[in-house]
Amino acid sequence: MASRVVREARSWIGTPYRHQGALKHAGADCLGLIRGVYRAVYASDPETPPPYSPDWAEASGDEAMAAAARRHLVAIGLDAVAAGDVALFRWREGHPAKHAGIITSPTTMVHAQSGASVCEVSLCRWWMRRLAFAFRFADIP
Repeated sequence: MASRVVREARSWIGTPYRHQGALKHAGADCLGLIRGVYRAVYASDPETPPPYSPDWAEASGDEAMAAAARRHLVAIGLDAVAAGDVALFRWREGHPAKHAGIITSPTTMVHAQSGASVCEVSLCRWWMRRLAFAFRFADIP
């Protein structure tokens, strides 16, 4: 399963950033990337999120992204993160997690961030300090 998730995530590289987008080659944000990979793996959308603004987490203060991930993925410990897992990050300590990426190796992840296309980046200390939640795709029945 992990290699399938990594392969699919990497196939999104170069997709332009588009807020609320979830279409490979057309546009995606970080949540859209996760939704698109999920859709490719399971042949269905996990759920359709309500419209959200770029500052949605600051406005609500809820761990909405983590709650949605728990509904569709398997929560794992931060020390167990491996290739194929979904990682959620906090931009600031004390704030809800509002950024997501897919781990592609012990030192890299694929993610979508405003101002850039979907890309594979180093999973450096800066990212690891902000890691808040981790989830794994369940095996396909």
